[in-house]
Amino acid sequence: MQKNPRDTGDDMRDQVRRGYAAIATATEAEPCCAGGCCGGDAQAPEQIAAAVGYDADDVRGLPDGANMGLSCGNPHVIASLREGETVLDLGSGGGFDCFLAGPKVGAAGRVIGVDMTPEMLAKARRGLDAYRRSTGLGNVEFRLGEIEHLPVGDASVDAVISNCVLNLVPDKPRAWREIARVLAPGGRVAISDLALLRPLPADLQNDAEALVGCIAGAVEVDAIRRDAEAAGLVDVRIEARTDYVDAMSTWQDPLYARLAGGLPEGATLADFITSAAISARKP
Repeated sequence: MQKNPRDTGDDMRDQVRRGYAAIATATEAEPCCAGGCCGGDAQAPEQIAAAVGYDADDVRGLPDGANMGLSCGNPHVIASLREGETVLDLGSGGGFDCFLAGPKVGAAGRVIGVDMTPEMLAKARRGLDAYRRSTGLGNVEFRLGEIEHLPVGDASVDAVISNCVLNLVPDKPRAWREIARVLAPGGRVAISDLALLRPLPADLQNDAEALVGCIAGAVEVDAIRRDAEAAGLVDVRIEARTDYVDAMSTWQDPLYARLAGGLPEGATLADFITSAAISARKP
């Protein structure tokens, strides 16, 4: 059996950093991983974005490489971003959701993307010139940092968004406390993530590829609610959406197929895991 990448927080974090560095530097000739939320060649990024609710015209207008097929939902649907707001994107990757948020908050607004992987940060920053040319805006920036130690001031953002990233964080209660810290009073959370409906079989919890694929690091819905409320957030709502996990089964996704083989007879991955739309507010 593989060494459990969650033996310690540092082990998990290093595993994720290596996995996403490989994704950021991958080419069509040398794909990086087996599929799932970690990307791969099972489905084109545009098809994944469409499957989880992104508008095709918006996605087509993004800088090259920003959409890497790493979404498991669309946080913009619940974020309702407004002109002049400051938005923080946790685990911003190639800049996908940041570049979509920029025009929504306009010249008076600001979008900050935070990612712990230098290769992802470099990829996102390469898209800034194209973003400025296409929108005329200079309101997006990217910072290196971990979600448990955000390089963002107290009470300084109006909305925190994230897409299929919190499941990768070793210390989830601390991540929620950081989210609450950086939100201004009345600020809100709009997160798409994977969540467990019931515990995964032990072999899948110990699978390094499933961790980077956003599955082995997911926690149960009740744990998400508990962590958010313990951090001081209110109006916590978690809506289970089956579209992403159901779609994986039709994409012939190699990670899905391998993990499905480790489930009890008659069970599917959708019996264990769901895409969740998570919203909350700082009082």
